[in-house]
Amino acid sequence: MKINGDTRLDELLGKYPFLLEFLARFSPKYGMILNPVLRRTIGRRVRLEKVASMGDVELGSLLSALAAEIAAKTGDRIEIGDAPAVPNPAGAGKERLEILKGIIRDLHQGEDVEVLKKRFRELIRDVAPTEIAAMEQALIDEGMPEDEVKRLCDIHVQVFKESLDGRPFPGSIPGHPLHTLMSENRALEGLLSEMRALIPDPDAGRVPAPEAEAAEALSALTGKLAGVEKHYQKKENQLFPLLESKGVSGPSKVMWAIHDDIRGHLKEFRRLLEAKEMDPALRLGRQLATEMADMIYKEEKILFPMSLETLDEADWARVKRGEEEVGYAWVRPGTEWTPAAIPSDAGGAAPAAAYRRETGELELSTGTLTLEQADLLLTHLPVDVSFVDAEDVVRYYSETEDRIFVRTPAVIGRKVQNCHPGKSVHVVDAILKAFKAGTRDKAEFWIEMGGRFIHIRYFAVRDKAGAYKGCLEVSQDVTGIRALSGQKRLLDWE
Repeated sequence: MKINGDTRLDELLGKYPFLLEFLARFSPKYGMILNPVLRRTIGRRVRLEKVASMGDVELGSLLSALAAEIAAKTGDRIEIGDAPAVPNPAGAGKERLEILKGIIRDLHQGEDVEVLKKRFRELIRDVAPTEIAAMEQALIDEGMPEDEVKRLCDIHVQVFKESLDGRPFPGSIPGHPLHTLMSENRALEGLLSEMRALIPDPDAGRVPAPEAEAAEALSALTGKLAGVEKHYQKKENQLFPLLESKGVSGPSKVMWAIHDDIRGHLKEFRRLLEAKEMDPALRLGRQLATEMADMIYKEEKILFPMSLETLDEADWARVKRGEEEVGYAWVRPGTEWTPAAIPSDAGGAAPAAAYRRETGELELSTGTLTLEQADLLLTHLPVDVSFVDAEDVVRYYSETEDRIFVRTPAVIGRKVQNCHPGKSVHVVDAILKAFKAGTRDKAEFWIEMGGRFIHIRYFAVRDKAGAYKGCLEVSQDVTGIRALSGQKRLLDWE
């Protein structure tokens, strides 16, 4: 069965009556749906788009929740209807978009914020998260520097705040990536509340140094706040790429830059506390708490609703798979939501590699490469690699520019034992025997050769089920690496 905003409520309840109780739990505003008289009259005409509006939830969130409940109760897979049109500058409504851009341009020129708020109320009165995204993207496309858009971000959110505050909080169910992200935000708000309680009110005059216990508590709190890194990484590596694939990149660039500011301030806050420089530490701590709270607002009023409107069920399945690799900040995800549509690359074991003759591409577990790209990638690695299959036959070596150990095409197809002098074959056999038995996964050696220090490693190659598929040899000249010390953070090209 396929559901979308046009699906009638009575049609759905006729097939899945248990959804009545589910909807009552999903939103307290669905009380009228429980009324049998209203349901037999109005309910016959109500479509899911209207149901979402009645419950003050996003349509995409409601459809995902219904599909998940049906799958959980019956095992039926429900297909979610076509995603809404991708937001873009042309689709946001040219007239409205130009008004929004004009307001931000005037903001850029120094116009009073209160004047612009009044102009916004008079001209538009309402703004959707997708329109803010389209506006930011259009300004960047037209040449406004990303740093300037970032600088104005807090102020233009102030201009639109009344409209954004009036929009419903995006609804989701436990297990959905957005529910997890918002649960992390609730945990972060708790940490920020603790942080503010430990920082004296600056309005009382010069900020006094807190007592030793408060200073120690703040230091401990910075360790907990560091968990925000996983929260931001899920956005940067999960939501942002998928939004960009739909043509929405402006907000991602701006928000990522703000993430980096917060990271830098959190690091400096920790340093100041460790150095016992309490006055600047407390001033920065108040600023940091405000920045993190503002980011929560931007996520839940702009990014998350926009993501629900833009991404489809298959996209959320990809986000779900990726968030498990990144990890979670402060909370564990729920289990009630499972994607109704799971693409082959979005969950479970990674798909087997396949060659698509029509495109000339290798479809790998985490991306696609042409044959030329795959060969160039292997020959540009800063290491030499060789591969021996499960039958001890040499199948491949990388022909790098400065290969450490000589290899020629004649070795391909030979037993690896025949590629070594007799006095070392017993070592080769011992390694391969242990790899095949599963008692070892790695062997390594290092030697000095011609003034260079060479690191040689052998790795057992296994499939997802743990079956032995061969041995990978990696050789690397680490002479220069061994000599490194200190740090290098700047590019020093001539």
